[in-house]
Amino acid sequence: MDDASVSTLTRDPAVGGLTTGAVARLLGVAPTTLRSWDRRYGIGPASREGGRHRRWTAADIRLLECMCGLTNAGMPPAEAARAALAAASPEPSARPDEQQGRAGKPASHAPGALPIGRARRECRGLARAAVRLDSHAMDELLAAAIERYGLLAAWESVMMPTLHAVGRKWETAGERYVEVEHLLSWHVSSALRRAASQRAPVARSGVSLLACTPGESHTLALEALAAGLAQQGLPVRMFGAALPVEAMEEAVRRTGPAAVVLWAQSRSTASRALVARVESIEWGVRGARRRPVVLVAGPGWAGQLPPGARHPSGLAEALDALAAISRR
Repeated sequence: MDDASVSTLTRDPAVGGLTTGAVARLLGVAPTTLRSWDRRYGIGPASREGGRHRRWTAADIRLLECMCGLTNAGMPPAEAARAALAAASPEPSARPDEQQGRAGKPASHAPGALPIGRARRECRGLARAAVRLDSHAMDELLAAAIERYGLLAAWESVMMPTLHAVGRKWETAGERYVEVEHLLSWHVSSALRRAASQRAPVARSGVSLLACTPGESHTLALEALAAGLAQQGLPVRMFGAALPVEAMEEAVRRTGPAAVVLWAQSRSTASRALVARVESIEWGVRGARRRPVVLVAGPGWAGQLPPGARHPSGLAEALDALAAISRR
């Protein structure tokens, strides 16, 4: 929903905004979810009718759109709420002590999210290049973002939000912008692979095997994880989209990975039975057999995690977990 639509819906001063039910219908979110976000995270209307009934203004709805976008991309609600609220706040002037990192490097090289204003500028530039179908500009912008901010921040603050924004534009514009989303996805994938090729793996580190579950075709988040591991010198085998069960089992037996990451974007591709099968695979000589540590990743696992499953909340947590497992 664009600014003009929001403005039209909320311009009547006698109404003073939309009800929770109306906003839920507009965004495709359950009213109970909106009330929960308001109660738990402060993602709620700035004003209430009679001090009690929620009335959502254009600014409130834009905040909700940001929250929905981040959660749909796989970010946990609490983390998404912090990011959405930060994006809605004016960017404060950086303090002198924030200009330098602990190691004396500029703060822009520190891991984590970019300052909101800077991230917005980077996203706008990348999105405009994508809409123009300007391959050269996209390659330059993506390479510069990774070099300037690091892979983690570039993915979480530039690549993922821009991909989501373009995808949302495609959904609201019918068949338009399909070519934009496809071209942008290709160039993001290419940038991640270039970043992954810059360092040779460190000897005597355990391999991480990354694969989408059968039927799952969304690979970019998993490609970002593969690139992050490679940049740390950790060996990784990336098998990409929709790996059949039998092929996955054979890959695990042949590589003997320290960890296996199974990505599911949607609930329909998340399978508890698959996790159990992979966890049961053994290799090695009799008396010293090993099994992989299995991590499930992606929004498809929400609400149906296998018992005891490890489910990283984002790229940073997944990298930390796999690095610890690989270096045991």
